[in-house]
Amino acid sequence: LSAYAGMSIHGLLGYDFFSKLAVKVNFNDSLITVMRPQNLRRFKRGIKIPLKLEGNKPYITANVKLRDGTMQQRKLIVDLGAGHALSLENVQDKSAYSANFIAANLGIGLNGLISGYKGRIEEIALGKYKLKNVLTAFPDNDTRELKVMRDGNLGADILKKFVVIFDYADSALYIKPALDFKVPFEHDMSGLEYFAAGENYNHVIVDSVEPGSPADKIGLCKDDEITAINFKPVADMSLEQIDQLFKSKNNRNLLLEIYRNKVRERVILTLKRRI
Repeated sequence: LSAYAGMSIHGLLGYDFFSKLAVKVNFNDSLITVMRPQNLRRFKRGIKIPLKLEGNKPYITANVKLRDGTMQQRKLIVDLGAGHALSLENVQDKSAYSANFIAANLGIGLNGLISGYKGRIEEIALGKYKLKNVLTAFPDNDTRELKVMRDGNLGADILKKFVVIFDYADSALYIKPALDFKVPFEHDMSGLEYFAAGENYNHVIVDSVEPGSPADKIGLCKDDEITAINFKPVADMSLEQIDQLFKSKNNRNLLLEIYRNKVRERVILTLKRRI
């Protein structure tokens, strides 16, 4: 996973860590604070969401609004490692949730690329907090063989809109809105999937290009290397900063420097919102 994060990943914090400690995550400050559960200071403003542990994994129940206005309860695994906002699995009729879709690579899991579709649901409610127009993944993979049945996955793009505390000892998830709670959800507008390579992860290599996307229309290809964006070397940028550029604004033009077959060339990529 290091190549897709653009930094060295030496390991994972799992159930044993979270089961013994109360863990507070503040995405805005990039801080994790840990304490003994008995010393936990809960939020004065915020809410408690019941957390159910099954198979050493945390699950919550959230209300998801369908296009016809009805609300459905969905059992979701809480996944700090998932880069998306929301994933709904084993959905037979995606159009009941979202009016528009695009086929997409949905990210990288421990078993490799995850394919499926992206759309937007009207609303998800976590307790009293309601998030609108939420980018949602609909993966192709079948989860019926899972030991613990679930309806989907709550990922970091939703979690980072809150300051969160995991308290396994009390079977609770505490949340309060963070600074960017009201910032709209946005998706990649380039059509590029890429990873970092090299000893210091300072080379950005195109892994795939979505057919019909802006990147496809200007001829970008798998194995192209992106060396600069708007004259700034990608070696001076993190993959997260590059991600944000490709999500930044509909119809925005970006000047990309591409290295291909020992030749450098510059192309203009016009971002396009497709959902």
